[in-house]
Amino acid sequence: MTDYGLILVAEDNEVDVMTLRRVFEKANLLNPLYVVPDGAEAIAYLSGQGKYFDRGQYPLADLLLLDLKMPHKNGLEVLEWIRLQPTLGNMRVVVLTASDQARDVNRAYQVGANSFLVKPINFESFVRISGALKGHWLWMSETPDVPAKEGATRDIQFSQQAEAA
Repeated sequence: MTDYGLILVAEDNEVDVMTLRRVFEKANLLNPLYVVPDGAEAIAYLSGQGKYFDRGQYPLADLLLLDLKMPHKNGLEVLEWIRLQPTLGNMRVVVLTASDQARDVNRAYQVGANSFLVKPINFESFVRISGALKGHWLWMSETPDVPAKEGATRDIQFSQQAEAA
């Protein structure tokens, strides 16, 4: 994958989306961002349904940044759906949410999150996390092109490294 792979952001808070765009710009993260406002739209986008049918206009994402608390379908429901799809089972999913509750962290990893990051309150900390996203998920890590295998290991260490950054 190149540094410019598409990032799909499933986030219902417009302020968080604007902040994320500013953070990525400051971190020189040049990847195109597509934003969907809720879990149902995330599933429609990923499955190429409705207005997302044209993959030329709505290409499949290389990385999904997924909020947990969204309307229509929450992030965990989206993640569970992704892991059941033969063509999306290996999609790299980073949960990026305001929740730091242990039950949310544990459940996200149980259903297949590759990483769990808590949205920083401080802008500069957010920039550092975006640098970690760029370095690990968009530069060093390869995009899988085969369906997930049962029992595949997930990159749990990254979330700990990003939090320490």
